[in-house]
Amino acid sequence: MSTSVDSSVVARWRLILGQSAEAQLTVSSGNASIHLSEDELIMDQALAAIYDETSDIVNSGAANSSATGQRGAGSGKSAPRLAKWLGDVRNFFPEDIVSVIQHDAMERKGWKQLLFEPEVLATVKPDIQLVGTLLSLKGKIPEKTKDTARLLVKAVVDDLVKRMEEDLRRAVTGALNRREHSPLPSLSGIDWTRTIKRNLKHYDAERQQIIPERFYFYDRARRSKEWTVIVDIDQSGSMAESIIWASVVGSIFASIPSLSTRVVVFDTEVVDLTEQCANDPVDMLFGIQLGGGTDIQKSVAYCEQFIDQPKKTLFIVISDLYEGGNQAGLIRRMRHLKESGVRTMCLLALSDEGKPFYDEHVARSLTRDGTPCFACTPALLPQLVEGALKGQDLTELAKKLGTKGI
Repeated sequence: MSTSVDSSVVARWRLILGQSAEAQLTVSSGNASIHLSEDELIMDQALAAIYDETSDIVNSGAANSSATGQRGAGSGKSAPRLAKWLGDVRNFFPEDIVSVIQHDAMERKGWKQLLFEPEVLATVKPDIQLVGTLLSLKGKIPEKTKDTARLLVKAVVDDLVKRMEEDLRRAVTGALNRREHSPLPSLSGIDWTRTIKRNLKHYDAERQQIIPERFYFYDRARRSKEWTVIVDIDQSGSMAESIIWASVVGSIFASIPSLSTRVVVFDTEVVDLTEQCANDPVDMLFGIQLGGGTDIQKSVAYCEQFIDQPKKTLFIVISDLYEGGNQAGLIRRMRHLKESGVRTMCLLALSDEGKPFYDEHVARSLTRDGTPCFACTPALLPQLVEGALKGQDLTELAKKLGTKGI
């Protein structure tokens, strides 16, 4: 005697597998039929629009289909229909799932052009992948959509800044000036030489000790622009997510008084975006041209002019190291920088994604010469930056942090 499976479990599997699996699920579950609630029907239609090869909400009436799941020919403008679909997705799915579905919609159904419609763009959930898509298409964005696109990019950038700023600032000040951890005078900030000299007249002969009338502390202003940090970013299409994170990192560096920051992007040409990044990382992102060739050696040569004190310079290359220019020249320049005392590191990726694709030969050559190469999540970057500024072995530090080096 067969027993029926809980109807809610069956309904969940029906949503996962789609309408084509309904008959088989009905038989295998022992239920007479599968009933989807009104909300589940909307979820089903939203999923079918992406994952059912027979469905396309742009060309069919999926958003307006009947409760039976039948999808017929649609009519009317595609942008409002897509806007409604995006609204349904955001209403009925968790945020992390919304990002996945949106991304699949762009890639599987080719709806990128519909992002040019303000009513559609205003409906999407801002996320880093969507920003990457917008940046790759920014040359085609019409005037009517630019303001909306900028607001969306700004929302993502602001969120990333919130995630990173405190930890990155703490890492830099922790490495360069511990006194800046507290706005109050502290024992670690006392200028003992000056304090003793100025209080010699208060020497107590009986106690044989100086009784200071006043303590003197180091002036934090002396620490202004103590270090130079150069962020050299590969703007090839495969580096889109890393570019977005790097622009945020660059803007945070630029806001720290103890650092003199340069932010450079490159393909076959080199563009200095330091000013845009310092003023507004969103401006910097809209100044990036995703795609094209790669001449890393040329960008390193450009950045060398900003290195006045090698032992007080941190040089971060963010690239997959697929060099279209002079590969031997790149390896040689990076070796010379390291030998001169510059703290160097190469991030093959700066993102929350998995293992990146990269040129293993160049990565191993740079690592052999003292420039560690590894993929890095944004959460771990502050600790690596602090380690670099303190002169620690970054390869060993990366291992301790669980970031695999080359």
